[in-house]
Amino acid sequence: MDVLTQIRKPVEREMKDFESLFSITLQHQNPLLTTALQHIMSRKGKLMRPILILLAAKKYGVVNEAVLHAAVSLEMLHTASLVHDDVVDESGERRGQSSLNALMDNKAAVLVGDYLLSTSLQHAAMAGNLRVVELVARLGQTLSDGELQQLSNVQSDEISENQYFEVIRSKTASLFAVCAEVGALLSGASEEEIRRLGEFGTHVGICFQIRDDVFDYYDTEVGKPTGNDMKEGKLTLPVIHAVMQPGAETWRGLALKVRAGRATEDEIKSLVDFTKRSGGIEYARQKMDEIRDCGLAFIGQDGNAEVGEALRLYMDFVLKRVS
Repeated sequence: MDVLTQIRKPVEREMKDFESLFSITLQHQNPLLTTALQHIMSRKGKLMRPILILLAAKKYGVVNEAVLHAAVSLEMLHTASLVHDDVVDESGERRGQSSLNALMDNKAAVLVGDYLLSTSLQHAAMAGNLRVVELVARLGQTLSDGELQQLSNVQSDEISENQYFEVIRSKTASLFAVCAEVGALLSGASEEEIRRLGEFGTHVGICFQIRDDVFDYYDTEVGKPTGNDMKEGKLTLPVIHAVMQPGAETWRGLALKVRAGRATEDEIKSLVDFTKRSGGIEYARQKMDEIRDCGLAFIGQDGNAEVGEALRLYMDFVLKRVS
């Protein structure tokens, strides 16, 4: 049995219910919207966020209809954010396939993203809990704030880990945190249990993003060009650590040039090579291990033991994921 199957095992039946509801939600009579939604469905990935919601719900209770609607809501919000991100980044690919804006155009992609966002709020309301609606709405604000922080960093001369972690907490970790909180909330968990699972989700999300950033330095593992993040002007944890070391002032200047979008391909390649030579990858992996250990402590020994073990496997899967 592979790791993902083990993780899904405590909620396998409930995941089928989720996938059925999610599929129904993506059906529409408008031909253009249908084409767009079918394209999105074809790249739905491993559904890590819905799995987390259902596991969080089952740790202290059961997966009820409200939990399923909340899972659809948050997966819709996540999908909408990806569609809009591709437009902002002018990206032509997503998970090895054409992005929606490349398949159609920016105008259509923005409108489809708006449709998904509205559908997300509709299902949040169908969960029947005002606090869920508030959490989903605030999450939408946080995701947008993270994108804006990243854009504003382009104009800054500062390069720091704090800056990096602020962005990924907003852009990535916040979604995992809310997934865990909402699942626990709707299954009747206590405020302390909700808080702890939210903290676990935050740590999962931070590890998820660091791991994704590390992948960018190894194109053979994921099939995307080495230095793709730098080509988009993004400075991630490995390069930040490398250029902030004593004596790396020249490289720090090149990193600022990369972030401003003024670096050549040769300059980007040289900065990637410097990052690898200077221990940036090893540092990022060490940081992930520290965050993992801290995050696992929030699972606790209470509640459903099988789910607790699945959550531990979930964290390790995130650290070792291959796609």
